[in-house]
Amino acid sequence: MASEHYQNHDLVFCKQDGGPLTPQQLEGVWYYFFRKKTKLPYIRFHDLRHTHASLLLKAGVHPKVVSERLGHSSVTITLDRYSHLLPGLQEAAAAKFDELVQLEPAQSTGLNALIQCTDSV
Repeated sequence: MASEHYQNHDLVFCKQDGGPLTPQQLEGVWYYFFRKKTKLPYIRFHDLRHTHASLLLKAGVHPKVVSERLGHSSVTITLDRYSHLLPGLQEAAAAKFDELVQLEPAQSTGLNALIQCTDSV
């Protein structure tokens, strides 16, 4: 039941009167929640955003989706910050391209003729 002294600031975490928590109080609430409710290694509240993005990208979630979840104005911001987590992108792109251009032997001959034709130009 809301007290007559309750201050509604639309906060996710707040004091009993609705007021904002101090950073230390927020860290304490987070620590208690994390230790009691999860089996994950402890992550500081401050690191949640980066951890969230890192885990999603490593799990193969498309960078555009991660960018939107983080509220970045452009996927470029996300990729500039987190691309180090995606070391296999070039290799994966090359493998996918190889897969896409696999041709039947009859088609391969025609492709070779086309390549030879363009080489002589």
